[in-house]
Order: sequence, then structure tokens, then C-alpha cells
Amino acid sequence: MATVKLDSGDEVTFLDTPGHAAFRAMRARGANVTDMVVLVVAADDGVMEQTKESIQFAHNAKVPIIVAINKIDKAGADPSQAKRDLLECGLQLEEDGGDVQAVPISALQGQNLDLLVEALATQAELLNLRADPLGFVEAVVVESRTDPGRGKVATCIIQRGTLRKGAVLVAGRAWAKVRNMFSDGGKPIKAAPPGTPVQVIGWRDLPSAGDEVLEVESEHRVSEVMHWRNDMAAKEKEKEELIAIQEKLDEHLKVYRAQLEERRRLGIRYKMRRKEPREKEIREVATGPKVSIVLKGDVDGSIEAILDVLDTYHSEECDLDIISYGVGMVTPNDITMAATFSGSIYAFNTTVPPEIRKMATEKRVIIKETNIIYRLVEDLKEELSEQLPLKDVEEVLGEANLLAEFVVTEGKKKIPVAGCRCVKGTLKKDALYRVIRGQDIIHEGPLVSMRHHKSEVETVNRDKECGLMFEDETLRFEPGDQIICYKINKVKQTTDWDPGF
Repeated sequence: MATVKLDSGDEVTFLDTPGHAAFRAMRARGANVTDMVVLVVAADDGVMEQTKESIQFAHNAKVPIIVAINKIDKAGADPSQAKRDLLECGLQLEEDGGDVQAVPISALQGQNLDLLVEALATQAELLNLRADPLGFVEAVVVESRTDPGRGKVATCIIQRGTLRKGAVLVAGRAWAKVRNMFSDGGKPIKAAPPGTPVQVIGWRDLPSAGDEVLEVESEHRVSEVMHWRNDMAAKEKEKEELIAIQEKLDEHLKVYRAQLEERRRLGIRYKMRRKEPREKEIREVATGPKVSIVLKGDVDGSIEAILDVLDTYHSEECDLDIISYGVGMVTPNDITMAATFSGSIYAFNTTVPPEIRKMATEKRVIIKETNIIYRLVEDLKEELSEQLPLKDVEEVLGEANLLAEFVVTEGKKKIPVAGCRCVKGTLKKDALYRVIRGQDIIHEGPLVSMRHHKSEVETVNRDKECGLMFEDETLRFEPGDQIICYKINKVKQTTDWDPGF
């Protein structure tokens, strides 16, 4: 977020939202707090899925769109195709008889940025943007975080009134008495009129990104508002829980009726119910693979985006348990929580003090730090994969064709032997064997003997003949049988989780 002063003296506040799929909620929120949306479309890539999504967000919020077709300086750029793609998405540009302005630009070269500024000014005049600088403040939370030096900080955009030090604010179920204010550039300010982005210090609890901020008369009024909001939240939660309970009851009733109907059809009137699960079931529940994590992020929007990505995890191979999540630095409590549940900590774009690192080492808690959401997901996928059991993968070592069966006498026993020729790879005595007749597997198992002529051997190479004796003495062979020599390798599995990027 940044405020830019134009040559005309007007100021424009830009709220930049990432184009990555993980930041969907942030883009939706951005459309709801702005006066207009600058939709940036790459001339070489055209309209992407996130572009279509952003258009829908702007339409839902009833916010006008200005299109900036970027990267027109790149080889392969096709602004005309980008415009056609936009038309297919329902955006009718001015050159096509619509009311949406489109400006071809190169952000890298600074080309046509003056035309984009003109388009913004024109749109602002059409909207006749005005806000009352007097009266109680109304604002919206863009981001919130815990700063090591300043405490709880909420970045807000003022929509009405002028915010000053000492004002009492309510946002969601959090409130503040403004202690200090800073501009988006980090400089102290005394007043924030409408349209101003401001960092507000003095919050008792962190509000959430997207919360509406209202000024109230006094701290006494705050307690009344908070009591009412908490009461409403409790009632809403109770209502949601009742709905969830009813849905579960309906589902259980549906299953019960189906089972009852099936028992009646089979002539069964009653079914004994065990009071306790079998020991095996208890063991499976208790020992299933699981990854437990504590998630910390720099701002509320980052945590929200990461949680949205984690919501795509539905794998049954390994449970993913989010012990806790929050905004700010990694704390001693985070270390204790992770240690208690044998978990690790993922710190996204936030700091880890030296004393916390030392505590983590002592408690054998791993802290994984990154400032790229893709890297966080890759680290988590690796940790999930490490919890999966090794997978049996068959490796074929050789193949042989059965030429004839002959019988050898050992003691009083007559044992059939497969006379074979190795036609591919190598046959190994200590490997496993599969005997195939036609389309059927008639035997699988190890050997007790492998002979070349009259000598016991460990391997038989291609085009060599041999006699194979199996552990199963009742096994009989026929010319044309195919014999496969193979071994089982234990291979590390990888999680089947696909987060979409």
C-alpha cells in the first residue's frame, strides 16, 4: 500500500494485492475497500484465472474498473488479444463502445504511466468522490500485525471523519484507544483525513483484515458495544452449531434407516453392538501418521492466505493438525505448544529472536522460516511425505521361459524342477519368483536351489539354461510357462496433496 501525490496536487492511495491464487481473500477484500480497481493484465499472458476472479470481485463490490495492459515492450506482447480476452469476460472497453478505460503500459520502462494517471483522474471526476472530514471516524482494516517495538498495529484506510490521537475505535470484536499514528511510509502523523492510509497503534486485541472500524464516544461505550457484539457472536455460533448438529443427525438417521432396511431385507431384527473398539482399531487410530504444526505470520492477510491453501489438504494418508496460528514473532508459548504435540513451527515472513531459537533447540522443536508461500508449502509437503510409510515397489530382475519339467530325487522325495532359459536380465537365487501360465499367476515365492548343469549357482545370465527348485514341492510346470525374477524395494512415498500450484 502506498500514497502517491500527483502533479495536480491530488493524492491517490494504491492498495496492491498479490496475483497468486493463494491470496484470493485479499483480492476480494481489496475490491470492497477501494473506489476503483486498476486491473493489470500482462500483454504476453493475457487473461488468467485470477484476472477473471478479480473482475468478478469488482462487479460484486460495484466498483468501476480501469484496465492497465502491462508489458507491451516485451517480445510476443499482443495487447489486442488481451482486449479480446477481456471482452469475453464481460469487460467492454471504451474503444468497443463500452465504459471501461484501457491503457497500454510498460511498468518496467515507465511507458504511458501518465496516461494511466489521467484515466484515474477522469474516473475520479466521474465518481465525484467526496468524503465528510467531520464527525465520527469510519474506516476499514487492510492489514493487522504485531510489531516488536510498537505492539499491535492495524493498517486502516479512513473513509469518513478525521482520525486523531486519543480516539476510541471498535473493529469487529477488538477495540483501541489511539496511542500513535504513522503514515504508510512510517512517519508519525497527528491527523488522518478521509482517503488516508494510516497505521494505528493502541489496539487491545488485533482486529482482522477487512473489519469495519467505527469511532465511539468513550471507553464506556466500547464496553457496551463489545458486550452486544460478543452476545451476537455467541448467538450466531450457537445457531451454526445447531445447524451442524442437525445436519449430522440427519446424516446419521439416513445411514441408520438404510442399515435397518438392509437388516430387515436379510431377516435380521437386532444387531449386537460392541461397547469397546477392538485392540487393532485402537492401535491404528493411535499410531496413524500425523504432522502437527504451529503457524506464525507477519500479518493477518498472510495467515489467511496460508490457511486457505491448507484448506485444500484432504489426503487420508497422513493427518495435518494445525495446533495454533497467529500473527507476530514466534513466542515461548509457540515453542511449548509445538513441543507438547511433537510438532514443528512454520514462520512466514516473521522474525525468530535468538532466545527463541535457543529454546527451540533445547526442546527439539524445528522452526522453518520462509517469506515465499510456495516454499512453505514445499517444506510442509516434504514433512508430510516423511511421515508416510515406505512403499513396496517391484523391480523385475530377469525373465525366463520354461523348457521342460524334470524330477529329482532327494531322499525319498521326488521334487519337480523347472528347466529354464533366461531370456532377459539376470536370474538371482536370493530373489523372488513368479510363475505365469497363460494369463494366470500360479505361484509366487522364493527358491531353494538354482543349478547350472550340476553346479549350485547364485546368478544365471541371459541365454543361459538352469534348473530352478521352489519351496513349494507340489508345484508342477509345463512348457511355455513364463518365470519372472523380481525383488521388492522399499521406496519413500510422497504425499498426494496438490495445493494447486
